[in-house]
Amino acid sequence: MKTANSFILPPFSALYSLATRLRLAAYRRHLLSVSKLDAVVISVGNITTGGTGKTPLVEWVCRVLADEGKRVCVLTRGYRRQNPNEQVVVSDGNKIIAEVAAAGDEALLLARNLVGIAAVVCNSNRSEAGRWAINNLQSEVFVLDDGFQHLQLARDLNIVTIDATNPWGGGMLPSGHLREPLGGLGRADCVVLTRTEQTMELAAITAALQKIVGQTPVFRSRMVTTGLRRLGGETLDPVSSIQKPVAAFCGVGNPESFFNHLRREGFELAVERAFPDHYNYQQVDVDRMVADARGKGAGSILTTAKDAVKLSSFHFEVPCYVLEIKISIEDDAQLIQMIRNQLN
Repeated sequence: MKTANSFILPPFSALYSLATRLRLAAYRRHLLSVSKLDAVVISVGNITTGGTGKTPLVEWVCRVLADEGKRVCVLTRGYRRQNPNEQVVVSDGNKIIAEVAAAGDEALLLARNLVGIAAVVCNSNRSEAGRWAINNLQSEVFVLDDGFQHLQLARDLNIVTIDATNPWGGGMLPSGHLREPLGGLGRADCVVLTRTEQTMELAAITAALQKIVGQTPVFRSRMVTTGLRRLGGETLDPVSSIQKPVAAFCGVGNPESFFNHLRREGFELAVERAFPDHYNYQQVDVDRMVADARGKGAGSILTTAKDAVKLSSFHFEVPCYVLEIKISIEDDAQLIQMIRNQLN
C-alpha cells in the first residue's frame, strides 16, 4: 500500500500545492476579503498537520496576556466537535459551559486549563465569534488557535510552531503533512520550535529554518512535565510513586513524541498504543487497553491530558494517570516583549 501511495498521492499533492498558492495569492491581491476586529489578535498556528505542541503554546500566550491585565478570549474552530457549524461558548473565562462533544477535545482542554484566565469560543467564522465576544464578554485581546492558514481574520502577531521532530512535514498534503509550501513561513512574525529536547539535529534544523525565514526570530522550546494525576482525581506526589512498568496510549497528532517524553521521564513502557488523532473512545477500547496492560505486567496506564477530557465516563480496572505538561521557551522575555508591543 505504501508503494502504491508513493505513485498515487504525489499528483494530488501537486494539485493541493497549486490550490494553496492560488488561495494565498488571492489574499495578497485583496481578491478575498479580510475582517478586522476592534481588538488585538495574536495567531498561533502551524504549517503542518498533526501535533506540533501548538495547544500548550496557546495556553502560554493566554497566561502572558492575562498577566498584562487583559480580558483574553481564545477563538478556535473546535475540531471534530458535534455541530461544527454552530457557535459554542466553551468557557466564559470563569466557568466551563460546554461538554466535550459540543466543544471538541482541544477546546475543552484549553478551557479547563484557562479558567480564570481566558474565555474559549468555538466558531468556524472566527471574526463573527470575536465580535460576539467583544459585545458579550468584553474581550480585549484574542488568541487565534490554529490560525496560520485562517487568513479571513487579520492578526497583529503571527506565531508559527514547528515540531523539531518532523520540521518539514515530508512534503505537501496528502502525501506529506505540509498544509502549504514552506515559503509561507515568510508571513510569520516569529517561529517557535517545539520538542527540541527530542532531536539531535537541532542546530541543522535551526540553520535550515533561518534560511527560510531570514531575520524572523526563531525561539526554541521544550515540553516539561508538571505532574501526573489520577484520571478524574488527585495529583501524584511524588510522581515516582506510580507502579511500573506502565502501559501508555494516546490519540494525538504525534503519538511517538508522547511515548518518548515518558521514556525520558524514566518510565518503562510495556505497552504503547496509538489511536487516531481526536479519537472518540469507547469502553471496549479501554477494556482492550487494560487487557494489554495486564498481559504485559503493567501496573498502571498513562495517557495525555487531551485524551483525558474524553475518558471520564469510562471504567478502568487498572489505575489510569494523566501526564500534565507545559511549554518552556528559551529567551521567553523576547517573545513576551513582542506580545507586549502589540498591546501598546
